[in-house]
Amino acid sequence: MSSTTLNLPGIRTQPTSVTRKMAAALPGLREIAARNGLKIHHLGAGYPHPEVTNPRSFIERTESWFEHLTRQEGLNDPKELPTFLRDAYAYTDTMGPVGPRESFANVYGSDWGLQIDAGKLIPTIGATGGIALLCSVFERIGADVAYITDAPTYAGFLARATLNQQATIYSIPMDREGADPDALRTQIRNARAEGKLVPFYYTVPDGHNPAGFSFSMTRKQELLRVAEEENILIAEDAPYLYINYNSDRKANRPFIALDPERTVHLFTGSKIGLPGPRVGFVYSEATVSVENGADISLTELLLSESSGAILFHNPLSLLTFEALLRNDDGTVRESLWPLAEEKLQVYRENREIVLGGLTEGLGGHRDHFDWTEPEAGFFSAFTIRNPVVRVDDTFTNGLVEKYGVVVVPMYGFYPNDFLQRSPNAGFDQLRLSFCFTESAGEDRRRDLREATTAFCEAMKKECGIS
Repeated sequence: MSSTTLNLPGIRTQPTSVTRKMAAALPGLREIAARNGLKIHHLGAGYPHPEVTNPRSFIERTESWFEHLTRQEGLNDPKELPTFLRDAYAYTDTMGPVGPRESFANVYGSDWGLQIDAGKLIPTIGATGGIALLCSVFERIGADVAYITDAPTYAGFLARATLNQQATIYSIPMDREGADPDALRTQIRNARAEGKLVPFYYTVPDGHNPAGFSFSMTRKQELLRVAEEENILIAEDAPYLYINYNSDRKANRPFIALDPERTVHLFTGSKIGLPGPRVGFVYSEATVSVENGADISLTELLLSESSGAILFHNPLSLLTFEALLRNDDGTVRESLWPLAEEKLQVYRENREIVLGGLTEGLGGHRDHFDWTEPEAGFFSAFTIRNPVVRVDDTFTNGLVEKYGVVVVPMYGFYPNDFLQRSPNAGFDQLRLSFCFTESAGEDRRRDLREATTAFCEAMKKECGIS
């Protein structure tokens, strides 16, 4: 049989993300480390920890919730199939069953002081599915699109945004307060001057991935002011709202609570529930002007896009997610914070071990090294202040081979336009993750301590510090 080669000159290949490169290279690097008698130390993967994604409690909650729904239907014959269960294995429409959306609207709205309209909650395949829908809505117009985002930014957004050959990324720098509002305004105007449609600014403001800090409330308000004056939306990716280490968790409110008509909010249940079911929602109260000059809800456009991409959502996944939003007696939870606290016990402890280990091992060398202390999320951005050291794939692969330490270089999180302006951006940084180990309990604590110690020793040796 002869092979077929299609002539598709308009299609360009996509660069492999830095995180995927590391994942692909890890099996071979693990073998090399093992041959060198080294233990693998995980400080790179951004995966939810196995200790907090144990499905047993999730299954128990689901079974309890399903029993409650069965009692509600008042069935007497144990062989009779409850309506809710039959519906859970049948087709549902693009919005999915109404129950999970109503429960989520009540609990999430209560936590963040927001009146959420369940009729505007569109189910997505995690927050990444929300990114894809939002991009598709504006790409369908056929215009040249400009996506404004941070430098660095989430690799998943870069991967999706650059799929469209008519899309250009305009990036803006950040400081420890958040993205630069003046740079945001400048890039919006630069893009428009070049004939681009500028629909939104995308960011991960709380527990920024990969920058490892959270935007201040003052900076959020400044960014909102620019978005309002320039008439663009803010696309807020919020996977880590509940992975929060502040004593006052509500002090730093999300963009959606500050201005729901200016914000597109992307929620995922992967960090407080289970990552596998990929339950998410996109929510906005924004309106947009369309071709005939009429103003319509952005939700209508997102729903139209979703029905074309995912005609039928998985009702069982949504129904089991609702189990997390309900108490044992079937009533709606007052808050998701108690559920999040079950996860935070592990992540808070991991964070303290890694940050404490960095301070102990490298605190006396802050002229050589710097790192962020995240208030939310899974990551710390680690900076090496040594012009001789270039943090590229060769460097990070060498850390595995020589020390067994797995980390991710930061250069791949910077958009191309920023690298054109600052060619060395990210080549002095690593993204350290404290969320994942392959062990639990005291073994987890030991492994993280050993990983941090090994990392600190590696940094000193690589930078020539005795």
